[in-house]
Amino acid sequence: MESPARSLPDTIAAVATAPGRGGIGVIRVSGVALASMAQALTGKTPEPRTAGFVRFLDAEGRTLDEGLLLYFPAPHSFTGEDVLELQGHGGPVVMQMLLARCVELGARLAEPGEFSRRAFLNGKMDLAQAEAVADLIEASTVAAARSAVRSLSGAFSDEMHRITDALIDLRMLVEATLDFPEEEVEFLEKARALERLEDIRARLVDVLERARQGALLRTGMNVVLVGRPNVGKSSLLNCLAGEERAIVTEIAGTTRDALRETIAIEGIPVHVIDTAGLRETTDPVERIGVERTWREIQRADVILRMVDARAGSSAPDEAIDAALPAGVERITVHNKIDLCGMAAQRSEVEGRVSVYLSAQRGDGVDLLRAELLRVAGWHAHGEDVVLARERHLQALRAALGHVEAAGAQSAALELFAEELRQAQERLGEITGEFTADDLLGVIFSRFCIGK
Repeated sequence: MESPARSLPDTIAAVATAPGRGGIGVIRVSGVALASMAQALTGKTPEPRTAGFVRFLDAEGRTLDEGLLLYFPAPHSFTGEDVLELQGHGGPVVMQMLLARCVELGARLAEPGEFSRRAFLNGKMDLAQAEAVADLIEASTVAAARSAVRSLSGAFSDEMHRITDALIDLRMLVEATLDFPEEEVEFLEKARALERLEDIRARLVDVLERARQGALLRTGMNVVLVGRPNVGKSSLLNCLAGEERAIVTEIAGTTRDALRETIAIEGIPVHVIDTAGLRETTDPVERIGVERTWREIQRADVILRMVDARAGSSAPDEAIDAALPAGVERITVHNKIDLCGMAAQRSEVEGRVSVYLSAQRGDGVDLLRAELLRVAGWHAHGEDVVLARERHLQALRAALGHVEAAGAQSAALELFAEELRQAQERLGEITGEFTADDLLGVIFSRFCIGK
């Protein structure tokens, strides 16, 4: 998706590598006529798309650092403008000295996501691909990273374009038929207009489901462990994480603060939060921990209410259950079955699910993992999951609504055509064909600096 570069009037620069010390640091510069900046930086005329070993110079010709310089003339660059990449040593002081030199030569500091925004504005990628850049950087599981790579390569955008093209073809047919009202019914029947509309609807339903699954890959879910002290919350966190992340002792109230660990279940990031045991206490530190537990509960997607399988769900356990917020999915975990001779199992009574397990030995933990996937609504889709954002889901739902409304208006062709037009516009929002400037500002401001 390339178009002639639309160079913006200024030049931007930023450190493109992560903060901190490293063997290599990269500064990226994008703008107009950067060959002259490269000449001032290195004393040499850069060769396009050729890595050259150079000394980076200050205004007096003294060496600031040495490394590689790459020059990508417009429009054959990431942003579609002239781009320089300065690859030097990755110390924070060295990077800031080189960045200051670029600013001295006329660049300004880039805003978050500004390189990707220029790439979008210059037709080097569409909006869904630009967002995939940020998603790839932020991916917390292998499955999320692979989905982001597919979106970056254009797989999601291509699917949106195919559905949009089908909508456009149907719109052209319907709007042409409006000029011949006496033949409209026969003409639409011969053209199988309603069958084509149903095919579009089915494709939207499919991609929406895969996008919803992809949203899980991208954001994951927050799972909060709650219960009285010593029911095994920390042991379960350690078991799920596969390592000793939380301190486990026989002393009640060992956990005083929320401890977070992200694990992957079928590629979905699951953010498990171990919390302080819920009980009345006079210990001021433990009391603060209990208060923080309730704050975590308010942000939970799933609550694992843990009880000791030896005693069952006692009155204090039921009091905790009654105090939990309504509307949040909860699973009762009966832990320590190894101490009372029970078997690992799942049960359900009146819609309330319980899992019996041993966090110490791992018995039944697979049942809990499967239950978390069920609660999340996860269905394996192989390699075609779309790593979607909430705005993508909203646009897809809206487009599907307009397509279904068009089917209900098939006898009134003007309304039929209008619903198709609105469906096309909502799909265009995903790739950026119909996107307001203020929305672009929100989207790119969430990117990291240097991308």
